[in-house]
Amino acid sequence: MSRILHVLDHSLPLHSGYTFRTRAIMKAQAAAGWDVAGITGVRQYQHGQIADSLDETVEGLHFHRTLDAVSGPSPLREWREIAVLAQSIIALHTRWPFDLLHAHSPALNGLAAVRAARHLGLPMLYEIRAFWEDAAVGNGTGTEGSAKYRLTRALENYVISQSDAVAVICEGLKTDLVSRGVAQEKITISPNGVDLELFGSPPPADAALAAQLGLTGKDVIGYIGSFYDYEGLDDLIAAIPLMKNDAHLLLVGGGPMEQALRAQSLASPCADRIHFVGRVSHEEVEQYYSLVDILAYPRKRMRLTDLVTPLKPLEAMAQGRLVAASDVGGHKELIQHNRTGTLFAADNAPDLALSIDGLFENRANWDSIRATARQFVDEERSWQKNIYRYDPVYHLLIGDKANVRAA
Repeated sequence: MSRILHVLDHSLPLHSGYTFRTRAIMKAQAAAGWDVAGITGVRQYQHGQIADSLDETVEGLHFHRTLDAVSGPSPLREWREIAVLAQSIIALHTRWPFDLLHAHSPALNGLAAVRAARHLGLPMLYEIRAFWEDAAVGNGTGTEGSAKYRLTRALENYVISQSDAVAVICEGLKTDLVSRGVAQEKITISPNGVDLELFGSPPPADAALAAQLGLTGKDVIGYIGSFYDYEGLDDLIAAIPLMKNDAHLLLVGGGPMEQALRAQSLASPCADRIHFVGRVSHEEVEQYYSLVDILAYPRKRMRLTDLVTPLKPLEAMAQGRLVAASDVGGHKELIQHNRTGTLFAADNAPDLALSIDGLFENRANWDSIRATARQFVDEERSWQKNIYRYDPVYHLLIGDKANVRAA
């Protein structure tokens, strides 16, 4: 049985979209017969958590930790992080010999994996989940075209050039890499998927929770996710007074925009119909999905949202919820207008309101849309099937490297 080591920025027990994708990949690969483990850099414990040992098992998955203390000003600190992670990977190989490195963005992980792969003579796959320079712009921590933006992009290009293969999560990222000169045959698409063991059996509406939130018998529009500016939740709140339907809005999650969004909601003429729940555990999220008729994803148009596909609309489809989303590129890869959901103009609260009103006015089509969306998830976006996209690349890389060593 071949062993795969995933090189990660962070992992379970921390919760994020990044860790949930990693969990899905590793669990599906283990079920498919691969021997898998992960290793994290020093950032796993940068927020005050303390690791008890070099090894940790969470939800049946095995993770190895880099416990070195790293300090210094940027970019010296980052170069030290790369060095200690590379050393940890090399040291781990003596305890748990692996056959292939599967490094996941950001580029710091990729650079550490490149060093370790060269030292060990092993193949390496680099997976890009987003371009982190664009993510920084979307999160408000970076500026497009700045020195840091250009450096991050240059480092990623270098990692790509030094990797044996590259994986991306969507067509948008692949198209961008090809425009940079990366050979198409070097790139594999492993799209975001849904773990149908977690989201495949929608629960009945939670009557007690609906009563607690004042939603009994109400039409409900929902958003479940992170509150970043690029998610466009200000447009969603602005759309509520423009709608003919007197639906309630349920906002589940948190993030940098939460305070501003709460203030906007209090000033809305529909403040009594806008409900903030806060963050909930991954185990509880199904209860909130069960209350929602239409999940709304009003992402703003920018480079990040045009290139990257989100995970949440897929989870909503798997839960049998209707999906309404802005017409950015990342959404258009997932949603067929009037077949698996509805698309409205990005950055346009009136069109958002019009689209959702249209869905409420055409309830006779809901069952057909839900069934088509669920079929799309089952056939093309379940992790149980997505995971096999890695297999031919793994086998090719491990076989090629073994042949080189034998020669």
